[in-house]
Amino acid sequence: MAAGNHCKMTEFILAGLTETPELQLPLFLFFLGVYVVTVVGNLSMITLIRLSSHLHTPMYYFLSSLSFIDLCYSTVITPKMLVSFVTEKNIISYPECMTQLYFFLFFIMSECLMLAVMAYDRYVAICKPLLYNVTVSYQVCSWLVVEVCMMGLIGATAHTGCMLRVVFCKDKIVNHYFYDLFPLPELFCSSTYINEVVILCFSIFNFLAPTLTILCSYVSIIASVLQIRSTEGRPKAFSTCSFHILAVTIFYGSAAFVYLQPSNVSSMEQAKVSSVFYTILVPMLNPLIYSLRNEAVKVALNKIIEKRLSCINEDF
Repeated sequence: MAAGNHCKMTEFILAGLTETPELQLPLFLFFLGVYVVTVVGNLSMITLIRLSSHLHTPMYYFLSSLSFIDLCYSTVITPKMLVSFVTEKNIISYPECMTQLYFFLFFIMSECLMLAVMAYDRYVAICKPLLYNVTVSYQVCSWLVVEVCMMGLIGATAHTGCMLRVVFCKDKIVNHYFYDLFPLPELFCSSTYINEVVILCFSIFNFLAPTLTILCSYVSIIASVLQIRSTEGRPKAFSTCSFHILAVTIFYGSAAFVYLQPSNVSSMEQAKVSSVFYTILVPMLNPLIYSLRNEAVKVALNKIIEKRLSCINEDF
């Protein structure tokens, strides 16, 4: 490679989800609607948990944290994606690339760890109910959320720091709708050994460790539930964590499909479609799953609506 080609890239072009002209407007309207639902849903969940005293428990404290994470990392990805549907070239500067990558990694790693924390919370609630208030106290909840953020911060800083030392000297078109890790090696012309080691280490910690925590938690939960003699007790116990299992399956399933398959042209196109699930659809689905399948949330919502209506009636 000639030395002249080793110039520092100042901007990149995001290829987007598809280049088919007929799909641009329908996809723009679809993902705009998804983003609006995501923002409204997650903000509503955070507000509802904050206003309702019945939801001031560890489970809903973690849920409000998850909603905040979903809201943030959807905001990091979706607006720039929408631009690609309405412009000929979706240009993103080098500083914008690194900023988007940093915050995406921070929130996505925090999401992985938060789902593991929520699984542990359900494990203690179902398998060790008498110790729940001690094991998952307010202080413990606060520390767990802080640690999740710290681990996400460390991981994002390490990955972004490694990306800053890489030389880009090939095509400046990023074959994706945002600045993610897996399509970038096509643009590298310097050694990526350190990057690969960092990715491997943090993948084990941020993906494998939470996955094992979630699996162990739910295996223990299922074993405990099967020991319940009451036929009414089993559905009630399963209902407290069934929505969490659904959210975890969608998130980890789509993320695993993207990052745990061989890299080639066809898989890259499939990975872009699959990444839509964990970057855009999961943040929208989480508040819907946790509200529509959760009686406590629906009861709290009804109480707040009734309270607001009664206040309005008194004013008139």
